[in-house]
Order: sequence, then C-alpha cells, then structure tokens
Amino acid sequence: MHGKQPERVWLNPYSPGTYAWWQVVTISLTMADQHMVVVEPSELDSWPVIAAEHGVTAASGTPTFWRQTLYRDSQALAKVPFEQITLGGEPVDQAILDQLHDIFPQARISWIYASSEVGASIVVHDGKAGFPKSWLDRPPSAGSERPVLSVEGNELVITSPHHGAGLDGPVHTGDRVEIVDDRVLITGRLDTDEINVGGSKVSAGLVRNVLTAHPAVAWARVYARKAPIVGRMVAAEVVLDRSMGLTTDADLVRWCTSRLPDYGVPRRIRILDEIPAKETLKSDV
Repeated sequence: MHGKQPERVWLNPYSPGTYAWWQVVTISLTMADQHMVVVEPSELDSWPVIAAEHGVTAASGTPTFWRQTLYRDSQALAKVPFEQITLGGEPVDQAILDQLHDIFPQARISWIYASSEVGASIVVHDGKAGFPKSWLDRPPSAGSERPVLSVEGNELVITSPHHGAGLDGPVHTGDRVEIVDDRVLITGRLDTDEINVGGSKVSAGLVRNVLTAHPAVAWARVYARKAPIVGRMVAAEVVLDRSMGLTTDADLVRWCTSRLPDYGVPRRIRILDEIPAKETLKSDV
C-alpha cells in the first residue's frame, strides 16, 4: 500500500507471529488511521459478531477463512460494515469472490499474492480471479517498484524489488499457473497441482474451481488417488451448503462431467461435515 489510505478498522484473525498476522500489524503500526481489532483463536467461530460490535471495516483472510464464515453464519457476516475485503494465502477462485460481492456489493474486494521471498507482488481489485494476461512481462516504468511477472513452463516467476534477503533477479515461486482466455490463474503448487491420469494432465486447481462453482459446494479439495490401469485418478473432498437442498456425490460428478474432460472428472467424492483449516487459516488445497 502506498500513499494515504482511507481510515479503516482492520480485523486481525491470525495466530500471533504468523506472516499474515505481521502484515496486518504492520499496516496498523505504519499507516495513519489504520486501526486493528484482534480476534483470539478461541473466538474465530463468532468473529463476525465481534467485528460488527467494534465497527470493523476491513479484513484480510484466506479463501478458506471466508468460506468457513459463510458456511457457519452468512447472516452474521452480512452485518459487518465492510468497506475493504482482501483475500490471499491460497489460490483465489471466482466463486468466493462472487459470494462476497453478493453480500457486500459496495465493498472493494481484492486479492493479493504475497510471500516472504517476493513481498506483495500482485494486487487485483477488479473482482476477477487471476490477473490480466497483459500484466505478464511488463517492464516497470521509470522509478516504479512494480514487480515483473512472467511464466516459465507452467510456473509463476517474479522479479521483485521487494525480494527477501539473499534473493535477486527472477524468483521461481513454485506456483503453477494456467492462462485461461485473458486471465492468468494461480491454481496451486507445482508439486501437487498437476494430476496425470493415464498420460493426460489436469490441474487440480481448475477442477476445484469447477466444484466450488456449484451452488451447493461450500469448499472443495482435489487430489490424485492411485488407480488401476491409468495410475492416478482425480478424487475430491467437499463440504456442502445444506441450505441449498440435498446434493449427492453423483450430482457433483454429473456437474463436473458437463464442464471438464473425462480424465478430469473426480471419480471419488467424499463429503465432509466441516471445512478443515490449519492455524494459518488455510486448508490443504
């Protein structure tokens, strides 16, 4: 963030000492009129009530964090007077952006790609997953600190003026990207995102995006599972929004069949009762 920012009251839901916790703390300490409300780990289930009570207007969280809250109590969430919503820390799909926009049509909804190696290198405010293809290989203008984004193979490579100590020049992020139309989508880690099904390769992240686009799917994880003949097959775990009515694994397979090539359709779908999350507010996606 550069220049004067509107006065905000930021929510800090992260565990103390984590990278994301420090990001929110740094905002409140170094920028004028940026206040902070800290939520203890034991209060996470009811954070929207605390946020509404203290007039929180801005929050940064992982997609899993926002999905958990929508799943638990979307009505309580809608009472928070948000002006700024930020997502980061995990691949961001269109479904979660659209869900948040529907509840907070007046808020600015952004997603950020940041790491300790390259700093906050990508910031998108247009309400779309991924970033514009036109951003690739843009040389920085004179005096600009804008990172240079590029793709080598399927890997996101960033040359950033904010790189970590000991790093210089292009940094291979280890994140896999796919270019779809005019957007560059970050789908997951290189070592886990690509699933080889009998020689045909599919992105687990793109399959996950198809699943989360289903109106009844609150969360999804896609992974490879051993299979006879083809070696690997696509499998998934999902959490369903029961308010949308009864949805079965067979319904989800049919949904995917009409939107994915045959080798990309999950052949095993396990339905979970709760959205799993780590201390970092991420899930294993």
